[in-house]
Amino acid sequence: MRFGVSDVCAEHDPGDRHPENPDRIRAIRRALQKRHGIEYVTADPADEDDARTVHDADYVDEIREFCDDGGGSWDPDTVAVEATWRAALASAGLSMWAVDAALDGDDGRTTPFSLGRPPGHHAVADDAMGFCFLNNAAVASQHALDARDVERVVVFDWDVHHGNGTQDIFYDRGDVFYGSIHEDGLYPGTGDIEETGTGDGEGTTMNVPLPAGADDADYCLIFDEAFAPAIESFDPDLFLVSAGFDAHRHDPISRMHVSTDGYGALTTRVRDLADRCDAALSFVLEGGYSLDTLSEGVGMVHEVFDGLVPEGPDTDPSEEAAAVLDDVRDAHGLGSK
Repeated sequence: MRFGVSDVCAEHDPGDRHPENPDRIRAIRRALQKRHGIEYVTADPADEDDARTVHDADYVDEIREFCDDGGGSWDPDTVAVEATWRAALASAGLSMWAVDAALDGDDGRTTPFSLGRPPGHHAVADDAMGFCFLNNAAVASQHALDARDVERVVVFDWDVHHGNGTQDIFYDRGDVFYGSIHEDGLYPGTGDIEETGTGDGEGTTMNVPLPAGADDADYCLIFDEAFAPAIESFDPDLFLVSAGFDAHRHDPISRMHVSTDGYGALTTRVRDLADRCDAALSFVLEGGYSLDTLSEGVGMVHEVFDGLVPEGPDTDPSEEAAAVLDDVRDAHGLGSK
């Protein structure tokens, strides 16, 4: 794979005790040293006009000035330093690079993956939250719609937390399908099944909140039976994965039981679905707070594109996941098999 990186992203340092710290990227890069076929790419940062395509102009000015004044705690979870604004623009720019590279034909072993931070999927149009300042996936999606020959974008979010910001930004839009599989009841408390979009966006939001303890079999069931048919029907030109790795069974801030092989199984499904839709495919890093499992997860995504066939789930899906699937089908009129 081709990984987008920027040294500026390491300058955003909310402190060693903060789970979203520069060691996340350092751990990923150390792990990738052990794998072949890795290429690192740098990219220009986004500019403030790019940020304003999905964020309110007043908010862009406010967060820039907050960082210029030395930063601090924007909220109890979201901490900025002076370099945070530069890092946020760099992270958004890497996400734009990833979609541009995919649309220019990078696929297979050159599939692009943006390793930017801070992450983005909690940032709403007018506020920072959940460690996020600019919504990287949203900036990149809007860039593809505005600057490239793209009519429809899918953002599939497998982070353990619901990407409330991405959902909110595109909730009334018919040109972006946002799908999220996340732990029910976890921060930020959004992402109910009944949240399906409004206006032109009715039906273009799909949320699957799974109970704590959901595992590889549950995730694969939901992808195969809910997301895949809905996304195929949407027929995207671009498929962007908001790739968090905090649903891993050993992540410290969730209670899910996804394995490293489970992320491989999801990656295989995403790749095959993008191929069926003839959609360009790119990945954008979101969460993941165990350094070992985060780096293993990113490495697994790379290995799938390098030819690895991961082991599939060795258990049956749970009754709880099957019940959630039935509710999602009802909400979206998918019917049942």
